[in-house]
Amino acid sequence: MQPRRFAQLDVFADQALQGNALAVVLDGEGISDAAMLDFARWTNLSETTFVLPPTAEGAAGGADYRLRIFTPAGELAFAGHPTLGSCQAWLNAGGRPRQAQQVVQECAKGLVSIQRSPSASNIDREGLAFAAPPLQRSEVPASVQTEVMAALALQADDLVAAQWLDNGSRWMGLLVRDTDVLPRAQPNAAALRALGVKAGLCAIHTPSSGPMAADPVLEVRGITLTAHGIAEDPATGSLNASLAQWLGAAGHIALPYCVQQGAAIGRAGRMRLTIDAHGQVWAQGQVHSVLTGQVIL
Repeated sequence: MQPRRFAQLDVFADQALQGNALAVVLDGEGISDAAMLDFARWTNLSETTFVLPPTAEGAAGGADYRLRIFTPAGELAFAGHPTLGSCQAWLNAGGRPRQAQQVVQECAKGLVSIQRSPSASNIDREGLAFAAPPLQRSEVPASVQTEVMAALALQADDLVAAQWLDNGSRWMGLLVRDTDVLPRAQPNAAALRALGVKAGLCAIHTPSSGPMAADPVLEVRGITLTAHGIAEDPATGSLNASLAQWLGAAGHIALPYCVQQGAAIGRAGRMRLTIDAHGQVWAQGQVHSVLTGQVIL
């Protein structure tokens, strides 16, 4: 065990302490898988990450560092807020990317590009943005849709469309008919765990005034499975990247648009989803440093 640089950050919020918290161990080399999982359980955050040098294959592909992402229950191939938060922590700690305006992260899902410049790829607000990984999506059988809606205490006619979404983290995307449906959802932990479903509920509306009036807004609730039940995410990058790829391709919403998430748990998650000239979807948001120091691992 030895002292290692450590940071906690708040991701996907206009102000610190309103988004999704992340723990980052910046000197992750030499820590065993078991110790990583133990530390992730101890932080008790939705995700804890460990930054390591890239593998030889990753370095050959342009990776600046490698990231391992743990929940208290196990390792993830990819997750959105850990990607942006870990990148910002790495930059804050003196990390120097090979390309001035782009950082390349290696993770179990593969290589993920992160834009540093707000002028790149149609990203016109401050913050970092990750390129949404390739998405696998498929139809959800009607019988499963019915079971999940019942587990959320919602009616069948509240649902517009559903898809399985997987970009390294598997979700059931549920587009409901309007934003009034979202606060009515009352997730049944036992039922959702029995179905093995992480539910990403969303509804579209267009504000008539305010800072987001120029773009459509997607209101989101992300219901996740935990070791002991379920929890709700303040802001979920992987889910929102998948939703943008699905909803945009299916014609439900036009990109760019803004996302609001976390209202049901007293947070104010915010992000922006865009698409560039090559058809690449980007998820952008603010990252705030909250704690820095050392951890003994």
